[in-house]
Amino acid sequence: MKKKFLAAVLATAMTVSTLTACGNTQSATDPAQTGGQTTTVAEEGLGAGSGAGENVTAADSSINVCLASEPDTLDPALNSSVDGATMIIHLFSGLSKWEQDASGKLVLVADCATELPEGTVNDDGTVTYTYTLRDGLKWSDGKDLTASDFVFSWNRAASAELAADYGYMFEVVKGYDEVSATNEDGTPANPDAKLSVEAPDDKTIVVTLNNAVAYWNELLTFPAYFPVREDVVSNESWATDPSTYVCNGPYTMASWDHNSLITLEKNMNFIDANDVSMGTINCYLSDDVNNMLTNFRNGDWQLIDDVPTNEIASIKTEFADEFHIAGQLGTYYVCWNVNEDIFPAGSPYAGDENAKAEVRNAIALLFDRNYIVDEIAQGGQLPASSFVAMGLTDADGSEFYKNAGGNSFDGYYDTSLDAYESNFSTAVETLKKYYTYDEATGKFTDFPTLTYLYNTSEGHKAIGEYLQSAMAGVGITMNLENQEWATFLNTRKQGDYSIARNGWLADYNDPISFLDMWTTNSGNNDAQFGRGDHAKAAVYSIDLTPYGLDTKVENGTWAETYDVLISAIKTCTDDNNRYAMMHLAEDLLMQTGAITPLYYYTDLYLLDDSVKGFFSNPLGYKYFMYTSIK
Repeated sequence: MKKKFLAAVLATAMTVSTLTACGNTQSATDPAQTGGQTTTVAEEGLGAGSGAGENVTAADSSINVCLASEPDTLDPALNSSVDGATMIIHLFSGLSKWEQDASGKLVLVADCATELPEGTVNDDGTVTYTYTLRDGLKWSDGKDLTASDFVFSWNRAASAELAADYGYMFEVVKGYDEVSATNEDGTPANPDAKLSVEAPDDKTIVVTLNNAVAYWNELLTFPAYFPVREDVVSNESWATDPSTYVCNGPYTMASWDHNSLITLEKNMNFIDANDVSMGTINCYLSDDVNNMLTNFRNGDWQLIDDVPTNEIASIKTEFADEFHIAGQLGTYYVCWNVNEDIFPAGSPYAGDENAKAEVRNAIALLFDRNYIVDEIAQGGQLPASSFVAMGLTDADGSEFYKNAGGNSFDGYYDTSLDAYESNFSTAVETLKKYYTYDEATGKFTDFPTLTYLYNTSEGHKAIGEYLQSAMAGVGITMNLENQEWATFLNTRKQGDYSIARNGWLADYNDPISFLDMWTTNSGNNDAQFGRGDHAKAAVYSIDLTPYGLDTKVENGTWAETYDVLISAIKTCTDDNNRYAMMHLAEDLLMQTGAITPLYYYTDLYLLDDSVKGFFSNPLGYKYFMYTSIK
């Protein structure tokens, strides 16, 4: 997923175009302000784009789009991909959502809730929110949607039993630790535990957070917080069959021809159906960018969410008014399996995590990020010097990544054009400590063969081939292996790889959304930190005493340091301390060398100029419900 605003404009688009919670830093004493910048506009018709209020319901009102290939799942609690999330926001509605206002600005608004209320601070420092549901909310099968449906859904999504990738998104809710706890065999430790969320009646939801959370109302827009119905999800295959797919959003799933087409049709039981202008969304499933471009050229598809990188130059000319490049809050990176053996047989460094980290960090210096963005990606991307993406703000309003690393340059790598030669030399000298180097050929002779895993895509393949050549230049053999999207996600998640292509878009506008994913038990911890042999690696240190905490660990494990640090961040209500600790977390993450950022994402797509009312946001979601074709 990609798009473009040049450097300074990109930062502005991401931080000002308004993901409001982080733009208004909250103090420890005023958690009520968390929702203070929100505006309830759903019933005023704002955010509906140019098609809003037209109530276009004709049977021939349809749009053909291609976001990606077959999604792994369309269960809101289990989905972890951006393309899946885009479909889900058309099928479900949560308590809040992102909309465009009349000026085209993104705003956070109430959705199923009548408003986004201020929180009440309790004597113990917890914060309670009380939401009232709108009258007339229905499921797609006509049954009433109630507050109890949200209570059930949140407990399900957070549960150890479901073990969802995004279960940790509920960590801010009181009771999460008990709900998510597992025994050594992975079974729920407290099967009867519940989150602190209640439904005193059919229209009222009362939820208590552990402490003030600046981005709480943004979390409510995330699919994991969407409601599902207990009797529906009791059928484990409910989300794969249109006949059992019951939802509450603007659309229903009319058909799913697996690996070919998902058809969404307007949900006439949706409370805001009159604002939905597009009758049918045909979501074609493909990872063949050449096929996508052909269908766009033919006029068969009105939006394609990827383009062939080798044709970008000509596409910019041929489709000057239809090729879009916009800013995104995301980072494209290489991910290592920390448990992978990367030393030659008989090496004295086998099992030495500090040595492995030094090797991985050295290899990161072999890659010319400017070449990748200028010659391969070609979509206005910028070389990445940190994992936390550009555009996310720090406590003082400056960009977080510019303050990372503590170097004379921004972030953890000097990505300037004239730094590459020096970076390369540093990498080679470091690797000489661990591998045999042939001075005559300028290559290492005993580095074990690696396999680079990527999901099927010409763009990912091209980047993989560049990385392969860069490593071959110093004698390191890296084979390439591609898998289709759903298989790739699960292979990476299970740690069945050595090194893999990866990418991450913010789930909400706060740096923690790039950091909490790496805790030991996170479902998004593809690097396998704190798992397998890495669980015993006692090589990490943290000192949180400068931030008023009695925590100092030297030579601790990942669980004893990183997990503890993330927990401290999430319970901290002092903004300066919280952001300072997030920098410590990224320092610890980058110390491992297992995360190798390549570039900051942009979102490239082709949109037919006949389509009106479309919009997207920097989190990667695209909105078709208010479109029309003129």
